[in-house]
Amino acid sequence: MGNKNIKIYLPKQVQYIISTLQSSKYEAYIVGGCVRDSLLEKEPKDWDITTNALPHYVVEIFKDLGFKVVPIGIQYGTVTVVIDKENFEITTYRSRNSNEKESFTNSLKEDLCKRDFTINAMAYNDEDGLIDYFSGLENIDNKVIKCVESPLDRFSEDPLRMLRAYRFSAELNFNIEKHTGEWIEKLSSTIRIVSIERIREEFNKILLSDNPKEIHNISACGLLGHFIPEFDICEKTSQDNPHHIYTVGEHIIKTVESIEKKLSLRLTMFLHDICKPQCKTVDDKGIGHFYNHDEVSSIKAEEILKRMKYDNKTIEKVTTLVKYHDRRMEGNKSIRNLLSLIGEDNFRELLKIKEADMMAQNPIYYEENHSKLLQIESKFNDIIRSKQCFTIKDLAVNGKDLSDLGMKEGKEVGIVLNKLLSVVLENPAMNNKKILLNLVRENEMN
Repeated sequence: MGNKNIKIYLPKQVQYIISTLQSSKYEAYIVGGCVRDSLLEKEPKDWDITTNALPHYVVEIFKDLGFKVVPIGIQYGTVTVVIDKENFEITTYRSRNSNEKESFTNSLKEDLCKRDFTINAMAYNDEDGLIDYFSGLENIDNKVIKCVESPLDRFSEDPLRMLRAYRFSAELNFNIEKHTGEWIEKLSSTIRIVSIERIREEFNKILLSDNPKEIHNISACGLLGHFIPEFDICEKTSQDNPHHIYTVGEHIIKTVESIEKKLSLRLTMFLHDICKPQCKTVDDKGIGHFYNHDEVSSIKAEEILKRMKYDNKTIEKVTTLVKYHDRRMEGNKSIRNLLSLIGEDNFRELLKIKEADMMAQNPIYYEENHSKLLQIESKFNDIIRSKQCFTIKDLAVNGKDLSDLGMKEGKEVGIVLNKLLSVVLENPAMNNKKILLNLVRENEMN
């Protein structure tokens, strides 16, 4: 029935589930991503099992054997069985009737033909070998993302699959088959009916992949314009500046590639220059400038992140880093001032952002800029090592000390503490309790 020359290692729990269903006279296979990843010699993240046993029979079989069974998703044919504290999803072969409601089938081929791409439409068990009706193995060998049968049908069933095609392309470094790509262009506007949360999760995976440059293709095919339209103009905006050799869009993606795979940092790089096109001016020498683009981009970043329903913590971090990504720092005072605004953790992230930014600029300036950044990092480390004050909590006096001087607690104390912090940021040697209290007594804080 299948290709028995292909052997896939199955964990003992998966083997047990398959053999248990088979002993009850049902078919059972691993299916989808775990087959694909195994063939690519990658460790599967999840092991999904498909069977012709109806969901209530699956529940009965494993409950009778004493296992915990979670029926969430049972209306869609999926039952979760817990073995050795691990969750394994078992899904009944699915079909779709003319009313687009979920229904079940006894045919593995019918189930597989409704899956998105050929590389995800393979099944396997040790007895039958690899079941591959749609040349998924051949497409893996050729590094091709191709829809199962009709792209029109597959994308009409779930338009998110169009973005998933680019996600798999980015994660696996595969190419999208020409016919599949043409249908994505034709149907790109239908991505609008997909919830922004589902779009966001696919976009995150693309950002965090080894090939975030796939975003250029997502923009070119028309998909990106339906959820982050602000990027499209960046692709067309030249920078006309000796420090830059790329368009704004090219620069943005190169910075994403140059920073570690941490979502907040990659989002920051993707959004750090998002409003450069709107801020562009050209002087009488033909040199492009982008005054205030950091501030404007931070405001736009907040709008985009809220639109895509990112969590508040991520929004706050990314917008802060975008706002200060171009901040000039030279002496210790400017470093302390910035530390007081964004904190130590964000400052460390900012150093990474500045490094990624300069790596995507004109390389002839890299050594000079990198050297300056190393000097900033050294000064920052000295400030931290010597425990210089840059926040109110690091002041040698606190609210109680001011109250003991007869100052009313509340707004007045906060105002005075902020003034004292300004003094100490200017001159760290002033962070002495006696000196600061004398300043207050002498009314120099009023």
